[in-house]
Amino acid sequence: MTNRRTFIKTSVLLSAGILAAPNLFAYDKKYIGLQLYTVRDYMAKDPAATLAQVAQIGYTSVEGATYTGSEQFYGMDAKAFGSLLKQNGLIMPSSHYRLGEELVNGASQKGTILNDWNKAVDDAANVGLKYMVCAYLADSERGSLDHFKKVAEDLSKGGEACKKAGIQLCYHNHDFEFIQQDGKYPYETILANADKDLVKMEMDMYWVTKANQDPVKLINENPGRFPLWHLKDMNNTTERAFTEVGNGIIDFKRIFASANKAGLKYFFVEQDKCPGDPYDSIKKSISYIKNNLV
Repeated sequence: MTNRRTFIKTSVLLSAGILAAPNLFAYDKKYIGLQLYTVRDYMAKDPAATLAQVAQIGYTSVEGATYTGSEQFYGMDAKAFGSLLKQNGLIMPSSHYRLGEELVNGASQKGTILNDWNKAVDDAANVGLKYMVCAYLADSERGSLDHFKKVAEDLSKGGEACKKAGIQLCYHNHDFEFIQQDGKYPYETILANADKDLVKMEMDMYWVTKANQDPVKLINENPGRFPLWHLKDMNNTTERAFTEVGNGIIDFKRIFASANKAGLKYFFVEQDKCPGDPYDSIKKSISYIKNNLV
């Protein structure tokens, strides 16, 4: 039976551990993030005004989406974009990139995991990124399970370059990774064949749910593998379309109960399509998050 002295000693040791590694057990709740793809049209026209509006709405972090191909952050180099973020009280801990196997107009794109990756990593470090995310695999980058094993190898190599710069590489899912081949999911193949320390995952809650998978089950099977999340809800129609966080059928409260087990560090609201003004949608999402999740 645990006596008072043992209980106090255990509590002190646990508290000391938390103080020594404050981010070990929980994500930082002051950061509510937005994937800037949600407001992509505004960012294309006026990045400065858009970031100011995003910050005014209440978001404290953002995730980028434009580096691949341009090798710039919304038309700016790392220093200029980092300065713009700072002016608005924002951090950008993560940004999206492409694998680079796909050819565009017959040519490979720079700023991808397979092409000019070292420059991408250097720029990421200069803008203050903690995570670089492989955002999507084009049709030509998919294929058999053996090809997904090759993708996993490429991700691991990319992750090695990231690690040298103090950055973590992640992989962002859609639903095609959950189409079975020979009784296995490509997502399982990536998880099993990519180095578990060099390659973590950014779980997109909408696409996991669209694929009829359970986010909590994936977390329980792969603890510590999901430091980044995309919060994207699904409406209750036959179309199962995108909707504002809290306006759909995804049980985010249940998922957030597994945040520590997932290894969550940052999450980002993303809504690929909005029914009206994206600013209205992201206001609804952050209101639900503040009132119910953090």
